[in-house]
Amino acid sequence: MQLDIKSILDRLPHRYPMLLIDRVIDMVPGKSIKALKNVSINEPFFTGHFPHHPVMPGVLILEAMAQAAAIFSFADETGLKPKDEEILYYFVGIDGARFRKPVLPGDQLHIEVVAERLGRTICKYQGHAFVDGQEVAEAKLMCAIRPMEK
Repeated sequence: MQLDIKSILDRLPHRYPMLLIDRVIDMVPGKSIKALKNVSINEPFFTGHFPHHPVMPGVLILEAMAQAAAIFSFADETGLKPKDEEILYYFVGIDGARFRKPVLPGDQLHIEVVAERLGRTICKYQGHAFVDGQEVAEAKLMCAIRPMEK
């Protein structure tokens, strides 16, 4: 299953500048996802990180992994978005994060996330990010599913 940006916007609450997934190239609902983030010099974080040598912040690479995980965790075989829009998906833990190579403007970040455990309130994943076939980051992620507070 593949998703374009319109379908991603239907499934995630994030918007510019925090939306970090541009395309889903493969997804098995409830199991795994492969997604893309096109890294552009126009990203707002590059003005300060670092002006003389722009590098995508590692925490944003991890956030992109979590956003990808949210897309496939809520999807079913029909690819529908979650029925309850009163639910939020919070990034609550990171273990074993490793950053192997800087991600620069012009790079295409390939994100791969696999579910280790999908529960009703807590989900765990293994995420990897690649540029040109080389791993640039990896981490174990934990996310919580919570009702939106009013």
